[in-house]
Amino acid sequence: MNKLRPKSLRPTEARVLSQIDQASQFLAGFHRQHGRHTGGSGMKGMIVKLSVAAVVLLICTLSLFFSSTGTSNVQSNYRSEIHLEELWSNADSGGWRPSSVPRTHWPSPPNESNGYLRVRCNGGLNQQRSAISNAVLAARIMNATLVLPELDANSFWHDDSGFYGIYDVEHFIKTLRYDVKIVESIPENQKNGKKKKIKAFQIRPPRDAPISWYTNDALKKMKEHGAIYLTPFSHRLAEEIDNPEYQRLRCRVNYHALRFKPHIMKLSQSIVDKLRAQGPFMSIHLRFEMDMLAFAGCFDIFTPEEQKILKKYREENFAPKRLVYNERRAIGKCPLTPEEVGLILRALGFDNSTRIYLAAGELFGGDRFMKPFRSLFPRLENHSSVEHSEELVENTRGLAGSAVDYMVCLLSDIFMPTYDGPSNFANNLLGHRLYYGFRTTIRPDRKSLAPIFIDRENGRTAGFDEAIRKVMLTTNFGEPHKRVSPESFYTNSWPECFCQTSAKNPENKCPPNDILNIMNNQLEKTETDANSTVS
Repeated sequence: MNKLRPKSLRPTEARVLSQIDQASQFLAGFHRQHGRHTGGSGMKGMIVKLSVAAVVLLICTLSLFFSSTGTSNVQSNYRSEIHLEELWSNADSGGWRPSSVPRTHWPSPPNESNGYLRVRCNGGLNQQRSAISNAVLAARIMNATLVLPELDANSFWHDDSGFYGIYDVEHFIKTLRYDVKIVESIPENQKNGKKKKIKAFQIRPPRDAPISWYTNDALKKMKEHGAIYLTPFSHRLAEEIDNPEYQRLRCRVNYHALRFKPHIMKLSQSIVDKLRAQGPFMSIHLRFEMDMLAFAGCFDIFTPEEQKILKKYREENFAPKRLVYNERRAIGKCPLTPEEVGLILRALGFDNSTRIYLAAGELFGGDRFMKPFRSLFPRLENHSSVEHSEELVENTRGLAGSAVDYMVCLLSDIFMPTYDGPSNFANNLLGHRLYYGFRTTIRPDRKSLAPIFIDRENGRTAGFDEAIRKVMLTTNFGEPHKRVSPESFYTNSWPECFCQTSAKNPENKCPPNDILNIMNNQLEKTETDANSTVS
């Protein structure tokens, strides 16, 4: 039992585990005394069985207590009813607020690093965003100097604008100065009066690699060659790490350091201002596009010609897999259709005056899928319909367009993803909105909703709206909640990246307001000491 314990435990957790230990030792001792004599006696056998049941019940009770420890002040996800006016406001924070600054000793990066770390972040904008956060953490773990991450020329957007074209580089480097050293390129090495460029040793990291891979395998090659190049670098560092400070560093990168370039921020704010001038608005990530439909394998609702297109795309981009539409649909593996999205919103009480911003690429299947949705909610907008300027056309191509949609969805009053899970865009936004102040999200439970929609298609419509509401009452609307697999850290960074001003648990207490001044003084001292050594 002791070997399975984490290195650091809260006092309550330690007590709980100690009690479980005692229960286990009692059971083992009981078996030693009585176990070998139970063969001939039914009464003794019954006693042993009852003792086992009692200990199992004790452990289950303690485990339940364990799971609730530290999550007091967090509301249950279950509501008794849904009030529309409450959804237009931020969710109840339960006394929590975002905080990703260090809460324990966090030394500035030393002047001498172990070498340079290069990474190539593949995938779309939000997959790359997570990879950048992982790259910064990997550099910190290895005491490496991070070379500004490379962004893959995206195969879907055909965009090669790179880090400089999307993010504010100066802000990125400055924000992370207390955490890692960052350079824009590997400098030349001066040896025997000659300048020679360091060639980074290329490594393909394992998927979801543990910290030990970086401190052993990767670090060994870095010290050997002076620099390493990790490619591809998507999902190459484990998300669940038993070190809150490391997780908070990820939040500092994702929610503070990664700021889009000024022209993207300005354009996004202009769209939000125009939308909000007419009142609050909702944003929907309508993931009914060719790549996601092909990935999901949900073909049967399309024409034979459209099915050929989807199947061809799937064969070219995804691994072979047996996919049966009815089976996929029944377990919620198919993206919601636009009509299903509209029906959910109507069941929740939204009417046709609701203003909706659609973040989506080209919807597959043509306008026939949008007509039912538009009949329910005619006030639909996208960045092109809100903003008609030449600046919009120039600055919403490729990844920049995705960045504008991201910011508008982040700042909207309500956000609704229609296919979170496989969607990095939706997952990152859910996490960012949680961090941004528990902004309301509507997250349909596709698996629970599927039989209701299937019944409707088969003519069984009685109680449809009530059934939808009953499912949605069990979902989370943006409140702080415990992260449960398969929910990603980037979707829910609670509790590591949040704190309480009146916390009962010291681990959840907010850091002092002058923490950045303390860190700045620490960094200046490190630099001064280094200069003194050189002189």
